[in-house]
This record gives sequence, structure tokens and C-alpha cells, in this order.
Amino acid sequence: MTVTIPEVNIYTQNPWLERIHPEKALFRGEAYEVAKRLLDVFILIIGLPVWLPLLAVCALLIKIESPQDPAMFVQERTGRGGKRFKMYKFRTMVVHAEEIKSEIMHLNELMWPDFKIADDPRVTRMGRFLRITSLDELPQVFNVIKNDMSLVGPRPTSFSPEVYALWHTERLDVMPGITGLWQILGRGSTEFDERLKMDIAYIEKRCLWLDFQILIRTVIAVFQNKGAY
Repeated sequence: MTVTIPEVNIYTQNPWLERIHPEKALFRGEAYEVAKRLLDVFILIIGLPVWLPLLAVCALLIKIESPQDPAMFVQERTGRGGKRFKMYKFRTMVVHAEEIKSEIMHLNELMWPDFKIADDPRVTRMGRFLRITSLDELPQVFNVIKNDMSLVGPRPTSFSPEVYALWHTERLDVMPGITGLWQILGRGSTEFDERLKMDIAYIEKRCLWLDFQILIRTVIAVFQNKGAY
């Protein structure tokens, strides 16, 4: 069976990405995977005085807004090799959000299987702040510690790998990440197929220098408020 993969034109739109040459990188193959893991752990350790107090403050503010509800939200996501794992986020919606999803399905702005509403009525006041600042993703540092995720990689989907088209499955060859190319190039407004093109571009170019660039550009994108993840 012949599989037609949509053309990836990300390189011409982003010259900085085209200039990255992984074949010239110091670490390749298994050495890259080890170095990437060590980089993740190193960044988490040196960033501990920043992200740990932020976690505590965000959790406290969520509890102040709705004391009876949990601060954390745990959702099944699809990771490397199609393996399902529990991903952590701060709760940004009302606790019965999934129950009323069917009632607002007609407001979905993206193609199935994605679901996104710019002004989602289920999002809480604190949740809007967390989404704008991307702080709702901060608890995923625990997923990185557990080695379910990396700091950089394709975002894990909430839907199972059975939903993927054959050409989509290439993204499952690598560890999912807290941030990736579509967070800095497209953010929350990007359709799934377009995100897949960015994931493929990342897989083709991945090296420590690209990971570092994505981390830096993610911080810039958050401060420029380029949409929610």
C-alpha cells in the first residue's frame, strides 16, 4: 500500500530550522537519547527553585477559587510506541467538563479528533490565566521525571494510536515532550495534520541544538502570548 505524506514546507518558512544539521551533531543515535535525558534532568534540577514554588502557588490559587475541587487534572495520553500513560496538568476547567463536552461539540474550531474552542465556557477564571501563561502544563515536569515525557518532543495526544493514519505514526517513534515545534510555530490554532508535519520536521532534525533552540523559543512564545498549547 502506498502512503502519501502531505508535503512538509516548514523549512522554507523557517530558515533557522533548515540551517540545523543533525548529521554534524556531537551526539547521534543512542548517544543523543542519553544526552537528551541528561539535559532534561539537568534543567529540572537547576530550575527547581523556580518551578517548585510556581507549582505550589498555582495549586493554591486553584484551590482558593474552588476549594472543594482538585487542583490537578490527570488524563490518559499516547506516548512513545503508542503506549498510554497518565499526563499531569493543572485543572483549568470545571470538574464536570467532560460531561458537558457533547453539548458544545458544535462549537469545535478544529477538525476531529481535535477539540478546541477559543472561548471555552468550561474554562475557569484561574484556568484562563494558566492557559494564557502555559502554566497549566507545568505539572508535566513530573512526567519528565518519570521518563514518560521529555522537555522537547511531539505533544502526546489524548486520543489513542488507533485513531492515527499510517503516516501519523512516525511521531510515536520518539518520546513526547512538554513543548515542541508546533508550540513555537503554530500553537493551539494548528490542525492535527499540520502539527504532524512539524513533528516530522522535528524528528528529521532532532539534536541537542534543536532541543535547546525550541526551549528558548518556547519561553519567547509564551511571553508573546501566541495562543494556548
